[in-house]
Amino acid sequence: MPRTAPYPIRLADEIAHQLGRLTDHLSQLPTHEAIQVIARVLEPQDGVLGRVTHLVATGSHFAKDQAERGILPAEVWLALGRAANELHDIALDLDEHTELTTRPAPIPAPPPNAAPLVARRRR
Repeated sequence: MPRTAPYPIRLADEIAHQLGRLTDHLSQLPTHEAIQVIARVLEPQDGVLGRVTHLVATGSHFAKDQAERGILPAEVWLALGRAANELHDIALDLDEHTELTTRPAPIPAPPPNAAPLVARRRR
């Protein structure tokens, strides 16, 4: 008889599955709905990005405790801490723009001109 995974592991698997489904839906949504979904995902407190950031930060606190006991290498704790900080910074950067996506659409305007994309990266 196969053993079932503990609830938290099943929950993590289900969340990953649901995120995959959301991704599939997002690619097929009309623009105005896709913008609303993205805005909710990027919401820094209660959105997916905010919750994942909190999850990684919680993992970092757990890893710190385990590293202090010698159970995990300190590099694991440091990597999770850096990841949590980076996700937090990304959420702050994106939060400036989510306000634009949640406002009601103005009267139809002419289509925007294409603009080159510039990737910024902080180190």
